[in-house]
Amino acid sequence: MEKERCKWCLSSDKMMQYHDEYWGKPVHDDQELFAKLVLDLNQAGLSWNTILNKMENFYAAFDGFDIEKVARYDEAKYESLMQDAGIIRNKLKIRAAINNAQRVLEIQKAFGSFDAYIWSFVDGKSIQHKISDEAEVPASNELSDRMSKDMKKRGFKFVGTTVIYAYLQAIGVINDHADYCFRNAELQ
Repeated sequence: MEKERCKWCLSSDKMMQYHDEYWGKPVHDDQELFAKLVLDLNQAGLSWNTILNKMENFYAAFDGFDIEKVARYDEAKYESLMQDAGIIRNKLKIRAAINNAQRVLEIQKAFGSFDAYIWSFVDGKSIQHKISDEAEVPASNELSDRMSKDMKKRGFKFVGTTVIYAYLQAIGVINDHADYCFRNAELQ
């Protein structure tokens, strides 16, 4: 019998795999938290499918999202990223990724890890939304507003409340799998 999934992921096998294996699964690795932040900020104004189809290219172009390496990118590396057709060639988004790597290093010094900072907003526990109709899923909420404001104050770029809400869903801080979806129960 076919597993029932959130309707948003049914458009392709790649989307279903992302949904089944990654979306909403709690992430606690700083490098992966940074990677997902960069991928989500690149999604702004685009479909997730666009990002998903370029994900391998992003990992290659950004040195596996090694935070220290990305934080040290110079103008020559920025220019090479601007020429890389395999990623989103948006100068503000590329500059934001480099800037945000530098901010993550500051967070690590202040909090011990990026993970400790991110999960401190929810006392280390995922928020379990009860979603029966995917149209009920908001684009932002009080948590994404609060985190976005704090991150902006710390110098992060491209971290508006909508980007942060999508990020929180992706890294499992918020479980927005529909109640009929098989992943919802697995992530409780």
